[in-house]
Amino acid sequence: MANVRMQSIYKQFGKTEVIHGVDLEIEDNEFVVFVGPSGCGKSTLLRLIAGLEDVTSGEIEIDGTQVNFLPPAKRGIAMVFQSYALYPHMNVYQNMSFGLRLAKTDKQIVDQKVREAAEILQITELLERKPKELSGGQRQRVAIGRAIVRDPKVFLFDEPLSNLDAKLRVQMRIELTKLHRELNATMIYVTHDQVEAMTMADKIVVLRDGYVEQVGGPLDLYHNPANMFVAGFIGSPSMNFMESKISGISDKNVEFELGSSQKIQFHCSPGEAIKTGDPVRVGVRPEHLELTENGDTKLQGKVFAVERLGGETYLYVNTEKNEELTVHAAGDKVVGVGDLVSIGFSAKNCHLFNRRGEVFEKLVA
Repeated sequence: MANVRMQSIYKQFGKTEVIHGVDLEIEDNEFVVFVGPSGCGKSTLLRLIAGLEDVTSGEIEIDGTQVNFLPPAKRGIAMVFQSYALYPHMNVYQNMSFGLRLAKTDKQIVDQKVREAAEILQITELLERKPKELSGGQRQRVAIGRAIVRDPKVFLFDEPLSNLDAKLRVQMRIELTKLHRELNATMIYVTHDQVEAMTMADKIVVLRDGYVEQVGGPLDLYHNPANMFVAGFIGSPSMNFMESKISGISDKNVEFELGSSQKIQFHCSPGEAIKTGDPVRVGVRPEHLELTENGDTKLQGKVFAVERLGGETYLYVNTEKNEELTVHAAGDKVVGVGDLVSIGFSAKNCHLFNRRGEVFEKLVA
């Protein structure tokens, strides 16, 4: 397989710039996920790698070769689309072999590659069927098989699971990660679903408005977000945010107020010229909030919604300051709508963000 390098990539449509100087390294055999909200530029970035859009400026290299001016067919890539893009008049075998036949590949090699891919994807018994006779998941397997037979240097996936139902999406996530291991392939995958990103990726690239916000492993982004956007986007349910202000500063601590004038010491490096009274936002994930009187701080609130999922329960609480919090609780927790609750949490599980949304770097105790 191959590595992919992007250096100072800009893309304009007319006078509108949609990708703003992206620098990115994708290592050989990595499974990298581009994730972000609609309009963030993730699909555009994928299309630039594929050669389906022209780069305005910057360089793209695949396996050490600059590909800016190479057509898609010469880049050593294979792309799997959201819409499957199968030919309705062809059966599965013909769809999977179409690219190879177009390239006038030897018939025996074509047959071998198609049957090997079909066996990997467990669709051998479907080879004679037409697309209309297949389920959504089977069609997606065929589309992936069509990519596999080309032996590409890089696989590109553009939201391939978004047309599937929830149960099938989970199944296909598992199958794709298994396929990545079996093929030992370089894969770049685009999605707006951060659950897909967290469960499938070796490395996640978080995008917003054409900028890369943060790059890292799933758990690194989850536990050490660079800013409020990443903190709120990665994780489901998303991180809770509460308004606060700084009440004291030292070299290794920032003190902030929360709740009923409670003052909490946060062990961090302020990292900039801040002063007492400056506004900050405190971020805490739902699993770090507890229905308890214990913790560095306690908040009072009223439950306005309850979601019971069997093994776990999510409580939605309105605090005294009219801030909405999501609390993760045990599945058998007996709490109802309208109940008054006390919520406790530890300062070590907080994230602190300045007025620009940048995180205060935590210090190791």
